[in-house]
Amino acid sequence: MKKVRYYNGFTDDFSVSKKQDFTLPDSYKYIKTGFLFRIWSAVVYGTLVTAAGIYLRLFLHLRFRGRSKFKSVKGGFFIYGNHTQSFGDVFAPALAASPRRIYTIASTANYGIPVIGRILRPLGALPIIPSLSGMKNLEAAIKTRAQANHPIVIFPEAHVWDYYTGIRPFPDTSFKFPAKLNMPVFSMTTTYKKSKFFKRPVMEAVIDGPFYPEGETVRQKAGYLHEKVYNAMLAAAKTSNYDYIEYKKAGGS
Repeated sequence: MKKVRYYNGFTDDFSVSKKQDFTLPDSYKYIKTGFLFRIWSAVVYGTLVTAAGIYLRLFLHLRFRGRSKFKSVKGGFFIYGNHTQSFGDVFAPALAASPRRIYTIASTANYGIPVIGRILRPLGALPIIPSLSGMKNLEAAIKTRAQANHPIVIFPEAHVWDYYTGIRPFPDTSFKFPAKLNMPVFSMTTTYKKSKFFKRPVMEAVIDGPFYPEGETVRQKAGYLHEKVYNAMLAAAKTSNYDYIEYKKAGGS
C-alpha cells in the first residue's frame, strides 16, 4: 500500500534529528583557507559527489532536464530547489552544476548529526546561524563564494518532505542574497514520474532560468526573483505523475 503522511501545515518537519536544537557559535569560521583543509575538502567533496552520483542514478533514477542552461552564465549564480530528498538534495545540484563546485546553505541542526555533521564544512555547507553577527558572516561567505564563480544552492521550503510532488509556499527573504549581489538565479525543481520497471519513481530535476534581478530596491528585486522562481517551480511540478508518498492534510478528507 502507498505510504501516507499527514501534515498540519507546510512548515511541518518530517525529518527531525535527535539534536534538532544543535547550534553553532557566532564565531564559526565559514571559510578556511589552510592548505591541509583545502586538500581534505577536495577529497571529501570529490569522493562523496562521485559516490552519490552512482546512488542517485541507480536507486533514485535521477535524470536532468535543462542542465545546459547553467552554461549560459559564466560567473556565479544561485540555484533554488524544492526540498524532497534528505540525501539526494545535497548532491543532485552538485551533479547538475558539475564541473563547478557548489556551496549549499544549510540548517545548523544538520551539524549535530554524528559523522555527517563533521563533513559538512569540507563538503561546502554554509550554516544559518540566527544571530546578527552570524547572518552577517553568512552573507559575507555567500558573497565570497558567489563572486568566485561558485553556484550557491538554497532550499527555501526549509523542511524535507520526501517525494512531495507539489511546491510549498516560501517567502522572498532567501532571495535577498542574489538581489544584493545582482546575480542570476535558476530554479531546479525535482519531479517524480512513474517508472516502467521499478516501484520507486524516476526522479527528474527540471532546471529553468536564468532569471535576473529587476527592480529599484533589494526588496523589489527579491520579490521579482521569488515570483519567477516560484512560478517556474509550479509549472515544472505539474509534470510529476506519481505520488510515491501521499501527503494529506490532517483532519481533512
